[in-house]
Amino acid sequence: MERLAKIKSVVAVGLEPQLVEVEVGVGAGIPSLIIVGLPGKAVEEAKERVRLALKNSGFDFPQKKIVVNLAPADVKKEGPVYDLPIAVGILAAGGLIKPEQLAEIIFLGELSLSGQIRAAKGAIQAAILAAKLRHSLIVPLANQKEANLISGLEIFTPNNLKELFVKLVGSAKSPFVKTTGAKHQLPADFGELDLAYISGQAQAKRALEIAAAGGHNILLDGPPGGGKTMLAKSIVSILPPLDEEEILEVTKIYSVAGLLTEDEPIVTHRPFRSPHHTTSAVAMIGGGTYPKPGEVSLSHTGILFLDEFPEFPRSVLEALRQPLEDKTVSVSRAQGTLHFPADFTLVAAKNPCPCGFLGDEKHECTCSGSQISSYHRRLSGPLLDRIDLNITVGKMPFAKMREQKGEETSKEVRKRVIRARALQLSRAKKITKKRLTNSRLSKKELETISPLEGACRRLLEDAVDKLDLSMRSYLKIIKVARTIADLEGVAQISPSHLAEALQYRTKGDSTYGV
Repeated sequence: MERLAKIKSVVAVGLEPQLVEVEVGVGAGIPSLIIVGLPGKAVEEAKERVRLALKNSGFDFPQKKIVVNLAPADVKKEGPVYDLPIAVGILAAGGLIKPEQLAEIIFLGELSLSGQIRAAKGAIQAAILAAKLRHSLIVPLANQKEANLISGLEIFTPNNLKELFVKLVGSAKSPFVKTTGAKHQLPADFGELDLAYISGQAQAKRALEIAAAGGHNILLDGPPGGGKTMLAKSIVSILPPLDEEEILEVTKIYSVAGLLTEDEPIVTHRPFRSPHHTTSAVAMIGGGTYPKPGEVSLSHTGILFLDEFPEFPRSVLEALRQPLEDKTVSVSRAQGTLHFPADFTLVAAKNPCPCGFLGDEKHECTCSGSQISSYHRRLSGPLLDRIDLNITVGKMPFAKMREQKGEETSKEVRKRVIRARALQLSRAKKITKKRLTNSRLSKKELETISPLEGACRRLLEDAVDKLDLSMRSYLKIIKVARTIADLEGVAQISPSHLAEALQYRTKGDSTYGV
């Protein structure tokens, strides 16, 4: 007669958790361990890890035929996270643990050959599912902080298989403790990334402040050595801190991607991703045989910095158009469609020409007209139309750099950014029931929040006619003007706000968004 045990675990389908029932049957037959239910290679290899982990923890491994079924069988199971539920299932099927003790517990964890329980991907998804089902959760100690993001959840984080067995079965006192949730604040000191260490570049700093406050995309253009990269990296020092909901969202993404570490078990700061220009479209957008989030999703709530913007393959840049507009990525496969969030702010940097010295007074440009034209054609009009702010970053003479004193610190700028962001989020929530930055407002929502009348309407209509701007450009100018007004704490957009927004829309003699 076969002994059966059922253990609960979890699989992440996209970013959402789905219950997995690990069914273990121990019965007569040739001694073996068979795993079915669409297991991946790492799950198949669990056979030897579980066998030796049980033996080295002092348990007898059943010399019988053991069949493990991972249900539902039509969902792919990846990674070593099912080691722990399989091992517990074997112990339960062997009569060492009563099945009723495990009925309302979700297990997740990788086993070492010695029986130690190692960190596992997807612990935050397991915690979310456990809270939803009102179950307890057993995860590795290394995943404790990650699981602690969900408050009011009963968790147990054992170091090894033997400790798990003793405290789960042999101890009269329950090993489970309640989570309290986690609150984290942005660091007060950003070191060399502080804007105070960047001499001059007042207009570029102003544009970064607007971009940070309203979530607007920005393009920095200028010769090498002007400070474009340093400016782009410094934007993280003026971004508002993540709230609890955002911490949970970003940690879910990084957990599924396997990017959480013991030193950083949860994401407490806004992401800053800077992929190399050789990055593929799949790595940028997400996908693969078993879809994983790409750079645009890893940048969710934060910054995606693309240095040497025109050097990225055209296919990669064009693939950015949809997530820039929709703030989400949809990956379709035969099994279904997965959705990954991608609400990021794009910060891009480029040179004026391939050699970088077009227009430089001290260096001669060596590029031909056709080379310059080809270089600029790598960025399509529809892509540039999605850029809100365009800034030319020129070189600072060394003498002026030495003269610069009293530069505003990131801490001072961040205070204004936080106030402006809070203002727009609360205002949008009253109208849309959603917490939206100005950059995410629809045409209808924008007209409700900031209707243009009189001098403002005439100024913008004249600009649209003269510059031949698209409707998207028209709306983006109003959104940027709205953010400028919010930074000043002003309820109505004025012509001066629109005028400043317009100057960021144009660059030199060319206009983006035509």
